[in-house]
Amino acid sequence: MLSDYQQQLRAKFLAAPVVAPPEPWRHLDQTWRNIPVGGLQGIGFGVHPQTGVDLLMVVSMDGFGLIDATTGAKVARDRHPDPDDASPSGPDLACPGIGVLAGTRVHIAGLFGGGLHATTDDGWTIDVAAPEWPNHRILLSADGGAYNGPPGTTWWHVFHADYSELRAAGFSPSGRTLVIATSSDVTLIVRPGFA
Repeated sequence: MLSDYQQQLRAKFLAAPVVAPPEPWRHLDQTWRNIPVGGLQGIGFGVHPQTGVDLLMVVSMDGFGLIDATTGAKVARDRHPDPDDASPSGPDLACPGIGVLAGTRVHIAGLFGGGLHATTDDGWTIDVAAPEWPNHRILLSADGGAYNGPPGTTWWHVFHADYSELRAAGFSPSGRTLVIATSSDVTLIVRPGFA
């Protein structure tokens, strides 16, 4: 049984339309297209050793991929990883890095567990809500997730996973990239000056 407060919050989330993220955030692709990744199992972040930009590692049924979060470009691919490393393992749920991340282990969040950063150092918060389970809503807020006021003031419904199963959502450790991953695709939301 939901409390009155929970019922009001549920109604607020259900009524909030999907909108573009607020400034300074923006979709990497202005058409809001997602990067297709069939059979996506999990995602994790690394940092390019020379440029310092966020790199997104994707683990799928078809192997590993590495995406430059500033452009959405695929920068490395391993379609046949070692079977012992093909899924996140160990207490840190990590996979071996590929491309410029070779020789490192990348923490992966998704189907096997784990998680990404839910906040940034400067106060942005991401929450996953499921007022109509199994569909998930991704909520971005500037008020620490208090959800005061109407949507579009201090919080925004930026993604609705109603066509594929949500795998993970969260910020890169730098706080410059927000990623949302479903079983079929990846959406990148970034800050200016980074992309």
